[in-house]
Amino acid sequence: MDKPMLQVYCGDGKGKTTAAVGLAVRAAGAGLHVFFTQFMKGDESSELRVLRTVPGIEIMKPEKHYGFSFEMDDGQKREITACHNAILDAALRHLKNGDTDVIVFDEIFSAYSCGLLDEEKVHRVLSVPQTAEIVMTGRDPAEWILSGADYITEMRLVRHPYEKGISARRGIEF
Repeated sequence: MDKPMLQVYCGDGKGKTTAAVGLAVRAAGAGLHVFFTQFMKGDESSELRVLRTVPGIEIMKPEKHYGFSFEMDDGQKREITACHNAILDAALRHLKNGDTDVIVFDEIFSAYSCGLLDEEKVHRVLSVPQTAEIVMTGRDPAEWILSGADYITEMRLVRHPYEKGISARRGIEF
């Protein structure tokens, strides 16, 4: 791959994870190795069921569902923080070993803004010589991340069924 770049998918609209999944599938289809990670998401989502069947995609995420950050007690916050830090450590190993072509950090901005990961590890991930394309998703990315990004795609909410009381639907929102 030519020069690896940093991609950011952010905003309050739907489609950030969907875009990252699409890029992961495209990369794997081209024979690239993808390390697809999820932060804050412990449930098994529909996209992960498919990604697990795609050769060349490795997945790492919390094994347990902790709910929303404002619902977590201190013990749960410590547990999920340790899990998120383990994901960052694995990504650092991949970057240092040069054995991965694309790393996706899905919903990392939520974990970052809630203080549920070691911010210094995020700085280290983005400061090591980039051997892989990095994709980061979520709402409200830190300004220092945006300033270093090569791509920034913002998904903007215009209308969403949730506003009418319609719950998330399997296969569409999760």
